[in-house]
Amino acid sequence: MLTTVTFSLLLSAFASVLSSAEVFRFSSYYGNHMVLQKAPAKAVVWGFGQNGAKVVLSLSGLQEVSTTVINGIWRTTLKPVKASGSPYKLTASQNITNSSITLSDVLFGDIWLCSGQSNMAFTVGQVINATEELALASEFPDVRIFQAALVQSGEELIDLARVEVPWSQPTPELLGGKKFSHFSAVCWLFGRYLYKTLKYPIGLVHSSWGGTPVEAWSSPRALHKCGLMNSVFREQSNFLDGASITWNSTVLWNAMIHPLLNMTITGAIWYQGESNANYNRDKYNCSFPVMIDDWRMAFHKGSGGQTPLDFPFGFVQLSTYRKNDSQDGFREIRWHQTADYGYAPNVRMKNTFMAVAIDVPDARSPYGSIHPEDKQDVAYRLVLGARAVAYGEKNVSFQGPYPTHAMLKQNLICIVFNQTIISATTNDGFFEICCSEDKTCESDNKWLSVDIVKHGFDYVYVSTKDCPDANITAVRYLWTDWPCKFKACPIYSSDGLLPAPPFILAIRKQ
Repeated sequence: MLTTVTFSLLLSAFASVLSSAEVFRFSSYYGNHMVLQKAPAKAVVWGFGQNGAKVVLSLSGLQEVSTTVINGIWRTTLKPVKASGSPYKLTASQNITNSSITLSDVLFGDIWLCSGQSNMAFTVGQVINATEELALASEFPDVRIFQAALVQSGEELIDLARVEVPWSQPTPELLGGKKFSHFSAVCWLFGRYLYKTLKYPIGLVHSSWGGTPVEAWSSPRALHKCGLMNSVFREQSNFLDGASITWNSTVLWNAMIHPLLNMTITGAIWYQGESNANYNRDKYNCSFPVMIDDWRMAFHKGSGGQTPLDFPFGFVQLSTYRKNDSQDGFREIRWHQTADYGYAPNVRMKNTFMAVAIDVPDARSPYGSIHPEDKQDVAYRLVLGARAVAYGEKNVSFQGPYPTHAMLKQNLICIVFNQTIISATTNDGFFEICCSEDKTCESDNKWLSVDIVKHGFDYVYVSTKDCPDANITAVRYLWTDWPCKFKACPIYSSDGLLPAPPFILAIRKQ
């Protein structure tokens, strides 16, 4: 059961940081089996020690850097190291106490941070073919995992208060651990798929918590930009019937993100939004993009400029929750996840990528329909985005079709897409048109379900039903919580892999 950190635990964590000045150690993030960021970036390494002491770091005798302990903290930056599956030893020595610590089996590769709420916290042991997935763990020893423990804090912590999974090689036990509170399936699958492309070590840092709003993961300065300071949010639990949890703004930023800012990372992936479907929903088009901006700034500053200021950020557009329900907020959150552009990257959300998940509903999930068991498709679509956006790989299709314009033609509406499509002719209400004399479309009763009547290589035609041409204002697509059966939305990319995301579009008149 999710609980808040007690005041005594906070005091204990604070006392532990203060006493660290007398204890020579690495910060909690470092350990045996870890992955550090590869060249051309430089990996930041830090820890605690005795004030005034000199600390020397040696990397397998190949390079040596030194620093001084100031206010109980030492910190330095290694010279760039190329990606390598050959392990290194990292030794830190403090002169005053004649102390040394050696970390072994250290690899250099790309670090990805994975965060969000329960669909990110969903473990490999919960996916639909968990037995087969877990059996593959030993085949990927160079995909290393680390997980922050579930902790809240009213103040920004210097170091993680606790660690759930220290840096480790993957095992079935670690990947299939406690439901919703052990290692993430989306994070692991993303790393595993990415490794198969890159062929060098991947470090996965998991820091997520089920049932959490974006406000809990955001700094005060980010929330201030959206007018969301001092929010207190009571979330209905998706795990326990009738249970609810209270979240305060910034408590997870303080405890589970801020301690990681010194890390040099490649990028981040995010799966969250369900908890904002009915909480500050109309502000999510501000709060989510601003959180991304703020994380980028903070990681860039915290790493001394080693983490790029515009590091790539991938996210999952919400899947489904309730059938025949247009009032649960999912359709609006999907739209707001893109800053109301409908696709990513876009002008407001540069260097981002999005995995569309609206076509992978799961009515039979034992964890509730809000938690689909198919995390493989989600992770695969994220990896396509990472390959194209983060790694600049050419000719990688990572976005489903998106409309360029819609025109009224002879009692039909022609919707033209930005790429070749596969489409079905169907009358299942996937498309709706706004039929409004006063040209306003806010009310659902002004939207009429219309049929796809024909389609071509990059367009579809939909009917105008009984709406006079003069009253037709806009068209929208997949504008319900649960519009499609599993992988059966009507419009996909030409390879059949990527669905067109939901959209709303004004109609041109000829």
